[in-house]
Amino acid sequence: MNLTIVVALLAAIAVADERPLTSPVVVAILKNEQHTPDEFGNHNSDFEAANGIEVHLSGSQGENGGANMIGTWSYPLEDGSKAEFKFVADENGYQPESELLPVAPHFPHPIPQFVLDQIEFARLEDELDSLERN
Repeated sequence: MNLTIVVALLAAIAVADERPLTSPVVVAILKNEQHTPDEFGNHNSDFEAANGIEVHLSGSQGENGGANMIGTWSYPLEDGSKAEFKFVADENGYQPESELLPVAPHFPHPIPQFVLDQIEFARLEDELDSLERN
């Protein structure tokens, strides 16, 4: 069984060696500015590459000790347009915005009144039960 594994590994290496190696794409960095946090925790960063990739970030110290950040990032698409994203990252998590992100469909119909009535009935029962226990 060990011989089978060794032969399979040698075959995989031989096949891998036959693949043509491509040169890495070298992209010029046009801008790379990193501003370290000041005494209040404020910081920012700007990055731009010659291939159209851009990242711009601003951050600050959160009220509860975490870091809050806002920013944008973008990259060129094959059709010549630009994929653009905005985001906020804070105590509520990462919240991106972009026309390219999928959006959940709208609820297909209004909630029927009998359903709303049943929900209200259940709420009132819970409230009454809570009062009776106290």
